Amino acid sequence: MSDPASDAQTDFGYERVAWTDKARRVRGVFDSVASRYDLMNDLMSGGAHRLWKRFTLSCTNLRPGQRALDVAGGTGDLTLGMARQVGPSGLVLLTDINAAMLAQGRDRVIDAGCVTNVRTAQANAEHLPFRDDQFHCVTIGFGLRNVTDKPAALAEMRRVLKPGGQLIVLEFSQLAIPALRPLYDLYSFEVLPRLGQVVAGDAASYRYLAESIRKHPDQETLLTMMREAGLSACSYQNLSGGVVAVHRGYKD
Repeated sequence: MSDPASDAQTDFGYERVAWTDKARRVRGVFDSVASRYDLMNDLMSGGAHRLWKRFTLSCTNLRPGQRALDVAGGTGDLTLGMARQVGPSGLVLLTDINAAMLAQGRDRVIDAGCVTNVRTAQANAEHLPFRDDQFHCVTIGFGLRNVTDKPAALAEMRRVLKPGGQLIVLEFSQLAIPALRPLYDLYSFEVLPRLGQVVAGDAASYRYLAESIRKHPDQETLLTMMREAGLSACSYQNLSGGVVAVHRGYKD
């Protein structure tokens, strides 16, 4: 687990900021976009994010009565899917460091009628407030790239897994088809900020989100980081040509 010096810097998109300041900056982004987050996801991806999450849910191997944790779960798409998988006798914990996003997720969970097998908690992925060996599956969907200390978060998610439990990371990644990158860059840096301005009134936050994807570790690097965090049988699968990837690893 990394232990950065107090004067260390990290990436906030393409900007370099103090290590201790990134969480505050990310919080500002999601405070701004929380109320339009789901709508923007549909518009940005043409609805593909729903297919990516459906694939992620197909990987959980959860059974009725089991326990799952959705880290940086935001508005709760993966939480609701896992709640259906574990059934009324199971339990899913929805966590997010951002209060505005967690409030959106809590409202969606209640509206969906999941009041007995879902709990919510505001929590930092780098310091999860749970005992060791608690969950059969831990997911983090489109959240890891916003974490300051990614090795610490991976180690924490492994810690709270039960032996034999699985961590699943769904995240934007690096295109596997280099010829498409200019078109993808045009969409990311020209279309997305304008869409964010029109729909959410915030172009800067969506410019950051595009930049954060480019700064996130690529597929092979993240695979190595998961192994270094102590996870075994690690693998990944590209979706939509590497626009996103699903990484999986297990706790021995």
